[in-house]
Amino acid sequence: MNKIYFLFSLLLMLSLASCGSYGYVRLDYPQKPMVVLPEGINNIVVLNRSLTKEEDKRGEVLESIATGEIAGSDKLASDEVIKGAFDGLQNKSHLNIVIPDTLRIYGTGTRQMPDKLNWERVASICNSAQADALLVLETFDSNSNILRSAIADQVSSVMTTGKPNLRLPSRVRVDVKSYWRLYDPVTKSISDHFQQTYYMDFDLVNDLPPVNALHETAYAAGLDYVSRFLPGYYRVKRDMYKKGKGKDKRLFDRGWRSTEVARWKEAIEIWREIAEDTNSKSAGRAALNIAVAYEVLGETNLALQWAQQAYRDYGDKLGRDYSKTLLRRRNLEF
Repeated sequence: MNKIYFLFSLLLMLSLASCGSYGYVRLDYPQKPMVVLPEGINNIVVLNRSLTKEEDKRGEVLESIATGEIAGSDKLASDEVIKGAFDGLQNKSHLNIVIPDTLRIYGTGTRQMPDKLNWERVASICNSAQADALLVLETFDSNSNILRSAIADQVSSVMTTGKPNLRLPSRVRVDVKSYWRLYDPVTKSISDHFQQTYYMDFDLVNDLPPVNALHETAYAAGLDYVSRFLPGYYRVKRDMYKKGKGKDKRLFDRGWRSTEVARWKEAIEIWREIAEDTNSKSAGRAALNIAVAYEVLGETNLALQWAQQAYRDYGDKLGRDYSKTLLRRRNLEF
């Protein structure tokens, strides 16, 4: 599976220098996800285990008052985390989130970690949902810092000035804390476990947080968690020659203009004519540009050959440095 994420399905952004003899191109390369799942895991059923039975709520009301949480709000917000996880994987990879008929099972209802589910139950849930693995939101808790920050401001003001501060906070931070486990029923192992803290800041409306602040934060937390299973991208910059020398200046310019409209194969043919002329003052520059063009097209081996030729045959220092970069790049593909 690792090799999938290193294929040259490049996202390309062309950035050109505005003046001088040099230009460059920026490439976005795939980077494998933080969590690479075993082969065979495609459908993942998700459950919300962060809640407890209704008759056990009394202690949670006290906690809600102390933390600035709206009593009962986590029940709905925890489902928003699940929705965020579902939307975060839709059409973005081979992985697919399955929402079962019964979304919730009981857990601790607090930040206290529940014991792992037994493997017979995990297998039963997966079989019922026709899924390959089980993702469980084991715990979920939310806090707002509006009460804590207001008290801290008042205490600080009284200690420094002897008077309370009449200015009220204008923003509030909402944070959600979640713990996830991904159960693999085939290997009977936890493929991923992750303690997550996610927060968002909001402007107060009439001295209160927006009604949807917690739900927005929870949903974004779900998106953030499943990003662990998606490939990322890292950007690289490749230097090129924008101008040629001597008799081939106009021809060289035509090759550059071809890259500006993403006609890379056409540019290669133009520069190849220059590079194969051993008497051309622009042969080394053309060879280097051909190397970059081949990398843009996903042809790492050809890019390396032309970069090496640019240095070996014409002493182009960009070709020397670029060859080393491409050797490292090629090693990452396999």
